[in-house]
Amino acid sequence: MKLDTLIRGGLVVDGTGLAPRRTDVGLKGAHIHCVGDAVQLDAAHVIDATGLVVAPGFIDIHTHSDMSLLQDGRGQSKVHQGVTTEVTGNCGFSPFPINPQHMQLHQDLLAGIGDDAIAITWRDVEGYRQTAERQGIALNIAPLVGHGALRIAAMGVSSTPANAAQMQCMQDLLAQMLDQGAFGMTTGLTYVPSRYAPTDELVSLCEILARRGRIYATHARDKDLTGADHRYGPLNEALHLGRSTGVRVQFSHAAINTPSEWGSARLWTERFEAAVQDGVDAAFDVYPYDASSSALTQYLPAWVQEGGVAAMRERLQGEAVMARAEADLALGWSANRIPWLWDRVVLARTDGLLGAQEGKTIEAAAAEAGKSPARYTLELCREGGNRVMVVLFYRTEEDMRCFLQCRHALVGSDGSAIPFDQGSRQPHPRNFGASVRVLARLVRDLGDLDLATAIAKMTGGVAARLGLRDRGTLAVGQAADIVLFDPQEVRDRGTYLAPCQKPAGVAHVFVNGVAVIRDGAQTDARPGRVLRAA
Repeated sequence: MKLDTLIRGGLVVDGTGLAPRRTDVGLKGAHIHCVGDAVQLDAAHVIDATGLVVAPGFIDIHTHSDMSLLQDGRGQSKVHQGVTTEVTGNCGFSPFPINPQHMQLHQDLLAGIGDDAIAITWRDVEGYRQTAERQGIALNIAPLVGHGALRIAAMGVSSTPANAAQMQCMQDLLAQMLDQGAFGMTTGLTYVPSRYAPTDELVSLCEILARRGRIYATHARDKDLTGADHRYGPLNEALHLGRSTGVRVQFSHAAINTPSEWGSARLWTERFEAAVQDGVDAAFDVYPYDASSSALTQYLPAWVQEGGVAAMRERLQGEAVMARAEADLALGWSANRIPWLWDRVVLARTDGLLGAQEGKTIEAAAAEAGKSPARYTLELCREGGNRVMVVLFYRTEEDMRCFLQCRHALVGSDGSAIPFDQGSRQPHPRNFGASVRVLARLVRDLGDLDLATAIAKMTGGVAARLGLRDRGTLAVGQAADIVLFDPQEVRDRGTYLAPCQKPAGVAHVFVNGVAVIRDGAQTDARPGRVLRAA
C-alpha cells in the first residue's frame, strides 16, 4: 500500500500524556494508517521530521469562531499555531437555534463575539453545518449550543424567569440541537440574556445534557446564588449543577479578576479538586495570558441592558437615566463591585465611535473627551452596542500558571480563528498565539509543564472531555489532524500593542489528512468539517 504522506523520524507526542518517542507516522486518506517504523512503506509525499515534534492537532476547547470562519474560512490565526479543531458556541453565544421573529436580538448577541454581522440564512446546527462546509473551512468546528441563543429563541431578551411554555421550548430546542450533533450547551452568565436565568432553569437543561452524555460549559456568574463563600461564588453554582444533575461540567476560562484576591488561585484549585474527589465530573480551561477581553457591554449594570441593545440605546437617551447608570457603573463592575482601574481597560475595537482609538485606555480616551470614564463607557456602549471590545488587565501570571498546572486544567484560547489583517483593531493576542505560548512560555521557558502533559491538555484531554472519539491522539484509525513544530523555535509573537502576528516554529499542519500548513505557509485547502457528537 502506498501512503499519501509519511512523516519520518519525528519526536511523536501522541496526546495521551505518555513520554515522547521517535518514530514514523503514516497518513492514508483522512486517517492515520500507521504509527511506528514505516521504513518499508512508500508514500506520495515524505516529510523529514528530524528535529520536529509530531503531535495531534490542537483542539481549542474554548473559542468564538462561530461567525469568523464563515467570514473567512482560512482561519489564519489558528491553523498557523497548529489548531485543527475549534470548539465553538462558548459563553452562551451560538448562531443556533435561530428564531426568525427575534433575528435582530440574535444578531446583537453574536455581535458580542467581536465579528462583523453577516446574514443568517440557517436556523439550526444542520443548516449552519451545510453553510460552513459549502463555503469551505480550513479547520474543524465542534459546535456547542449557547444558552443565550436558546433563551432568545424561546423568549427574546427578558429578565423574567421562563414560564412553563418558554421552558419547554428551550428544552425542545436543546434536544433538537443535540440530535443534530452539538456536543453540549454553554452559558454566559454575565451576559444578557443568559445572566437572567435562575439556577432552576439551568438544572432543567443540564438534566437533558446529562441524559445524553453531553457537556455543560459555563462562563460562570459573577455572584453567588448558593449562599456559600462569596470568593467561590461562580464556582459554587457550576459544581452544584454537576452534583445535582450528573452533568459533565467544564468551567470556562478560570481566573482571579478581583485585585484583592490576586494570588489565591491555589485555594480555588484545591476547592475544585475536593469537588472532583467528591464525585463531581468537572474540569476547567485556562488561556495563558494575564489579561482578558470581551464586549464592553458585559460590564454594564444588568438593568441598563434589559430588553437588548435597542432598548439599552433608547433607555440611555434620557439624562436622568444616564446619570443613574453612570453613578451605578462607577461603583465597580460585576455583582461583586470589582473596583474600576480604568488605566487597565484598553480599547480593542471601537469602529471610530466617539473618535475613540484602539489601543488607548478608557482612562486616557475619556480624559481627552472631557468625560468621566463611566460616562464615556456608557456612551460607547450606547453608540456601538455589543461590538465595542476591550482588553482588561485584571489578572496575574502567577494565578494563570497555578491554574494551568492543575491536573484538571485544559488549554483554551477564548479567541477566534481570524485573519492576520485586522486593520486598526487590536484584538487580544490569544487569538494568534495561545497554543504556542503554552509550548514556549509554560513548557520551554518556565518548565511549569512537561511537553507530553502540555500537549495532552490541548489534544487528548480535550477530546476525552468532549467525547470526541475519533481525534485528539496519534493512533491508527484516528483522524489525521496533525501538527509538526520545532520545540526550540515555537513561540507566539503577538503582543497587546501588536497582536496580529504569525507565530514561529510551526512547520506543517494537517486537517483530515490534508496539508493546510506546509513548510510554514498556508495552502488553499479547506478540508475542515463541522463535526458531530457521537
